[in-house]
Amino acid sequence: MRPVNTKSIEEMFNSISSKYDFLNDIFSFGLHRFWKRKLLDLLKPTFGEKWIDLCCGTGDMSILLARYMKSSENITGIDSASQALLVARERSKQNYPSIEWIKGDALETNLTSHQFDGLLMAYGLRNLSSSYAGLREAFRLLKPGGRAGILDFRSFEGRSIRGLFQEIYLSVYVVPIASLFGLGKEYSYIKKSLIDFPSGEKQIHLALSAGFKKAKYKTLAKGQMGILLLEA
Repeated sequence: MRPVNTKSIEEMFNSISSKYDFLNDIFSFGLHRFWKRKLLDLLKPTFGEKWIDLCCGTGDMSILLARYMKSSENITGIDSASQALLVARERSKQNYPSIEWIKGDALETNLTSHQFDGLLMAYGLRNLSSSYAGLREAFRLLKPGGRAGILDFRSFEGRSIRGLFQEIYLSVYVVPIASLFGLGKEYSYIKKSLIDFPSGEKQIHLALSAGFKKAKYKTLAKGQMGILLLEA
C-alpha cells in the first residue's frame, strides 16, 4: 500500500478541476484523447451494456464512452472530488444527460456486486492508496466475464532511457507550465505518484491475485503510457 493521503488527493483534484482538461491537452499535445479512444477500441463497449468509469474526474472518459456507444444510458461515473463531478455534470447535461455521476470512493464504492459489463479507469489507479484494493473493487463490480481497461502512466523500474525521458518531461515541461497557472505544486505530484506505482508486470500479477481470470498489459506513446486489460 502506498502512503497516499486520500483527503489531500481529493482536495488536489478539486483545485485543478476547472483547468484539468485544458492542461491535459497542453501536456499531451492532445494525444490523451487518442489514448482514451484506443482504450475503448480494445474493450469494444457495445450498446446496451452497463459500464462504470472509476475515478472519472471531470468526465471526459465517460463522455467519450457515451459517444462510442451512441448512448449515455447505463453509464456511471464515480469520483471522490466533488468539484470535478460538478464539471462532469455540466459537460454532460446537454448531450449525455443519462450518465449517472456519483461521489464516492473507488476503493469502496458501496455499489452492488457483479452488475457491470465493463469498467474503465483513466489515470486513477496511480492515485489510489492501494492498487490491489482498487483492482479488487473493480473485480467485485464486474459481472463474470466482464472486461476492464486501466490507462495510466507507465512506471519504470531502475534507470532507463524511457524513464529518464519521463522524468525530464515531468520536471522540465509539465511542472513549469502548470506553475504558470498557479498549479505547479499540484502537478509535481505526478512524479511522486509514480515512485511506488506498480510496473506493468506487477499490475498483471496484482490483477490476477485480485481475482481476474485474464490480464495483459499494452504500452502506448513510445512506452510512456500503459493499458492494463482485464477479464473477470
